Amino acid sequence: MMQMNLEMERLWPGGPFFAQDDQIRLTTDTVLLADFAQSSAGRSGVDLGCASGALMLLLLWKTPALTMTGMELTDRAAALAKENMERNGFSDRAVILPGDFRHTVKNVQAGSFDFVISNPPYFERERGLQSPHPDRASARAELNCSLEDVCAAAARLCRSGGRVFLCYRPDGLNRLMQTMTSCRLEPKRLRFVYHCPGKEAMLVLLEGRKDGKPGLKAETPLILFDEQGMETEEYRRIYHRDTQA
Repeated sequence: MMQMNLEMERLWPGGPFFAQDDQIRLTTDTVLLADFAQSSAGRSGVDLGCASGALMLLLLWKTPALTMTGMELTDRAAALAKENMERNGFSDRAVILPGDFRHTVKNVQAGSFDFVISNPPYFERERGLQSPHPDRASARAELNCSLEDVCAAAARLCRSGGRVFLCYRPDGLNRLMQTMTSCRLEPKRLRFVYHCPGKEAMLVLLEGRKDGKPGLKAETPLILFDEQGMETEEYRRIYHRDTQA
């Protein structure tokens, strides 16, 4: 494995080990997306742009019968994801495929997975501030793949009737839903995430179904902190704040 300045820690007391470095960090979006998908994902899934494998870890830890495949462009992140799978004993249930998933998916049988999950870049190439670090810039902006690329790959990999889980910026929701629909991924379940009451939504979580019929369910908002800045009960559940070692 390439040399990296790793931080190894448990995600919560008694939870999975997770290694990350200063350029490949666990984000709130990832944790919330994993929780959003857990109740109805299926038995086999693929993470497009898996980075260090945090989404995969969270899902594998929760569901013992689940198998996951991670596709990651950068060698650095793919190596870190593989390390995370091995450290937690998930090597028999997890595979990391390095390389550009736009090409990798062509070598995978269509409809092979029950679900697809991805935390895609939020900004089109010419929008938003770009990090000077290549890995961070690629994760934030559509420098190496577009939202259209993600949805097209998801549609190929997901079986008919299977599910696709994505998170995105609320101001891009219209684009997200149109792109999904154009790829035969019918939006079915939607949830807005708020930092605290009275503020604009910071994130949208969306579940689609391949070849699904129209009909969208909007769930109750997810609020992370109350008016006093204290963690809400749901936030504490998602982050295992009350878990004892």
